Formats: sequence, C-alpha cells, structure tokens
Amino acid sequence: MVSAFLNAFRTPDLRKKILFTLGILVLLRLGSTIPTPNVNASAIRSCATAATTGESAGVYSMINMFSGGALLHLSIFALGVMPYITSSIILQLLTVVIPRLETLKKEGGSGQQKITQYTRWLTIVLAVLQATSFTMLAVNGNLFTTCALDIVYSNGIFPIVVMILTMTAGTSIIMWFGELITDRGVGNGMSVIIFTQIAARFPASMWNIRNGQNDPNRGLLVMLLVIAVGLLVMAGVVYVEQAQRRIPVQYAKRMVGNRLLGGSSTYIPLKVNQAGVIPVIFASSILYLPVLFTMFSSTGKVAEWVSTNLATGTGLWYNLIFFVLIIFFAYFYVSITFDPVEISDNMKKYGGFIPGIRAGKPTEDYLAYVLSRLTAPGALYLGIISLIPSVAILLFNADQNFPFGGTSLLIMVGVGLDTVKQIESQLHQRHYEGFLK
Repeated sequence: MVSAFLNAFRTPDLRKKILFTLGILVLLRLGSTIPTPNVNASAIRSCATAATTGESAGVYSMINMFSGGALLHLSIFALGVMPYITSSIILQLLTVVIPRLETLKKEGGSGQQKITQYTRWLTIVLAVLQATSFTMLAVNGNLFTTCALDIVYSNGIFPIVVMILTMTAGTSIIMWFGELITDRGVGNGMSVIIFTQIAARFPASMWNIRNGQNDPNRGLLVMLLVIAVGLLVMAGVVYVEQAQRRIPVQYAKRMVGNRLLGGSSTYIPLKVNQAGVIPVIFASSILYLPVLFTMFSSTGKVAEWVSTNLATGTGLWYNLIFFVLIIFFAYFYVSITFDPVEISDNMKKYGGFIPGIRAGKPTEDYLAYVLSRLTAPGALYLGIISLIPSVAILLFNADQNFPFGGTSLLIMVGVGLDTVKQIESQLHQRHYEGFLK
C-alpha cells in the first residue's frame, strides 16, 4: 500500500489532482475557523465548548457534525454541506413524484445538468432559511441554552442581515469547492468534504474522552480502548458495506442483421445496505423538528415531554424512536430508488432473464422478494450502528460528539472506499499496483 501511495505521487497528473484536493480542503478548514461578522469570538468559543458536552449538542449534533464543529462557532462555513445534502435528497424524492424530473433523469447528461442546477438553487434557498434560523437563535440567546454570554455584538437589522448573507455565501463556496474537487481533484467533491469535516473532529473528541475520566491513566486507557473498539466496528462496517447479493442475468442470443448478438451473462448487484446513510439523515432530521418547535413554543405538556426526552439526543425514548425511524426510512428509501418493475421491463426488452424465473411479473416478484429480504438485515444494521454513540456515553462517559458514531463511521468508510477505488483505477490504467491489494 505504501509503494502504491508513492506511485500515485510519482504520476504527474494524479499528483496534481491529489495536491489540488488537499489545497481545497485546507481552505475549507480555514473557513470553518473564521467567525461570521457581528459574532463575539471569545464568547462563542466559551459557549460552544460548554455546549459540546451539554444539551445543545444533542439538538444540533447532525448539522454540527457535517460542518466539522463550525456551526457551534458560527463561522462563515457554519452551515456546512447540510443544505446541499437536504436539497439533493429532496430532488431525489421529487424525481419519483414529478414526471418532469423523472423525464430529465432519463435524458442522461443534459437532464442531469438541469437537475444539478435545480439542486443548486434549492441549496441556496435552504441555506437562507437555516442561516436565518440559527442567526435568530444566536441573537435571542437560544442557541446555547446553558450559556449566559452575549455571543453577538449588535441586534440591529443590518448586522443580522450581514450574518445571514455571510453564512449563505459560505454554503455557496462549499458547494463550489465540492464541484471543483469532483472536476479537477480526486473523488466525489461533496463526499470528500463531508469526510474531512467529520475527521477534523476526531482529535478533540478523543481528547474529551480522556479528560472525561477522573484518573488520567484511566482516561488514557479508556481512550485506547475506544480506538480499538472503533477500529473493530469500522472493520465490520467495511465488511457489510462491501457485501452484496448478485442476481445472475442471462441474455438470449439475437440476430441483428447478419450478426449474432447476445448470449452473455451478467448479474444485478444488490447491496445489503442498499439505502446507504440516507435513512440515518432522514431520522435525525425528523427528530430535530419537534425540538425546533419547542424553541418557539416552550410551554405545554408536549413541549415539556420533547425537551425532556428528545432535546438531549439521549435517553430511552429518543433512541427507540430513532431506531424505528431508521428502519422505516430504510424500507421507504429502497422502495423509491430501486424499482423491480422497471428492472424487469428493461431485462425483458433486451432479452434478459434470471435463470429459473420467467420474464415479466414473476421476475418483478422475485426481485421484490430478494430486495425485501436484504433490506431487513440492512435496516437493522443501520439502526444498531447508529446507537453506538448512546452506548458509548453510558460506558465511557463520552460526550455527544463521540467520534465513532454510526453516521460518521458509515460516511467515512463509504467515502474512503470510493476514493481509494478511484485512485486505484487510475493507477491500474498506468499499470501500477492498486491500494486494495
């Protein structure tokens, strides 16, 4: 692997791509530390440090994780990639509902460019809404419920508008960074940015675990134990993410003009975790809505129950609802992204069939049956992995930014594997040995 890594840097164009990607990531981390105008940097630093182990961390944990901790510091990149992720998911769901978007998806490259443009505009709209929400929470003193310091210098309209526009512009720059990495760097740009932002929190999180113990020696032992357990869990995630069920497909021979075509055999790869990390993001977003409601209406039995059971991001009810939502969204997302009817029609159109299964309706039923059997363990796997932070809080006295959390592990492993495969494919083109050998 070391020799393959050296070979990657010895290749001029590949070295240029890697260095370009690293340069963009340095600018990204620099922007994540620059505070937004009108923000009291010293006060926000004190409040954010307290919030990482307080109740606010549970409310904003998902967005704060994707921003690399920039949200709780109200930096110019505070919103991170969350608006882009949300808009991408919304467009993907609307593609199933709106015929115009479905037509664009089937048009190939030109249609995908249109959908990408719609995603960009929707990202800006969501960024304005989220920037307004977090700015007003900061101005009203509700961003950190346990901090009494003033984190903004002025409550005037102009400074507030400047804060909103700055955070929105930061999201636009991050979106541009992601496209630059995709076009001129290595890997999928937005995925690499998410990977970087999550990995940037690891050192501080591990140090918090060490400091969370009364005895320094015990803290060091616990930190090493957490690293060992995290590596074992990561190995399990790699194993499951690579697992797939291959359904064999045979194509019959056909006469096209004077040539005999077909007769080849292939397979349909169905992953165990067909939904990826999307169900976890959906579940976290749904659980965030009632907490956001209590910020504007904090009285009543419902608000009291939500504040007690959901706001902290821990507890029996939170984990139970989170687990059930992940199971539900795993089935829901797989059902709208994998259409057995469309797959069966395409196979029938080109003379393909599954050995032992008749074409048409029997093929549809068989694909649906296999998919449902695979989704069950995949959904349970997502739910169990996502509960790792809650277990860590109980066992290791860790904070809610536990580094080996389910979502962070799934994203880092997935992005890491895809990026390494892309580099490996480029090395193979130059007759070099790949990373995974």
